[in-house]
Amino acid sequence: MTSPTEITVQQLSRLIGLPGAPVLIDVRIDEDFDADPSLIPGFHRRDYRLVQSWAKSFAGKSVVVSCQHGLKLSQGVAAWLRHEGVEAQSLEHGFVAWREAGQLAVPMAKLPHRDNEGRTVWVTRARPKIDRIACPWLIKRFVDPTAVFLFVAPAEVPMVAERFFATPFDIDGVYWSHRGETCTFDTMIEEFELKSPALLHLAKIVRGADTARLDLAPEAAGLVAASLGYSRMFKNDLEQLDAAMVMYDAFYRWCRDATGETHNWPATKSAS
Repeated sequence: MTSPTEITVQQLSRLIGLPGAPVLIDVRIDEDFDADPSLIPGFHRRDYRLVQSWAKSFAGKSVVVSCQHGLKLSQGVAAWLRHEGVEAQSLEHGFVAWREAGQLAVPMAKLPHRDNEGRTVWVTRARPKIDRIACPWLIKRFVDPTAVFLFVAPAEVPMVAERFFATPFDIDGVYWSHRGETCTFDTMIEEFELKSPALLHLAKIVRGADTARLDLAPEAAGLVAASLGYSRMFKNDLEQLDAAMVMYDAFYRWCRDATGETHNWPATKSAS
């Protein structure tokens, strides 16, 4: 029976990608990490030896800690966090169990440079519509919840990327962009190895909306309509991103949990 201070792989997998997901911390030693340099989606690495110095920064938050096997390191760090008033659990059987269950893991080599606060920084064209909202949603929910996004004039994206050590996306001639008939969201799904059934379904909807191929998915037309509406509701691109995150949360939950559900009115007809 799982301890109240532990969370199972299955339980955690249902939380990842949701707006209320806990803060996720990987405390594997370098030797274990180097043997499989990847992260459970949304996890950040921290040094367990320095837990006393960083524990207080998670006050008032819910945290899940993972080490290699879910034993002394993650349980010790979680216990220290609880000592500091943090609601903390350790991942039962650790990263090894996560891998053995066939769950998603993001290759560390694909993560861009982090700033001095540990955040990835991204830059793209201002006035986003579809891809430039979908990609930040994917990054914040599955790659780096602390990511920073800069929206600038199209011509300035390359130089802003260079001067501010940011990763450019969704412009011509960069790594994180359209490839053939696919869009940038597809590229990120592929490169971050986030090919779950739900995210692949969502990717088809985003691709259809972003590339004017509404035949790819019936929901693509609705995404276009909502995206254009959001772009007209907000002059501030970051405010638009914050508001539209909820829309993508809803699309993701539908793709994951509700594609088989239908709705009509009246639900049943009265007997004659």
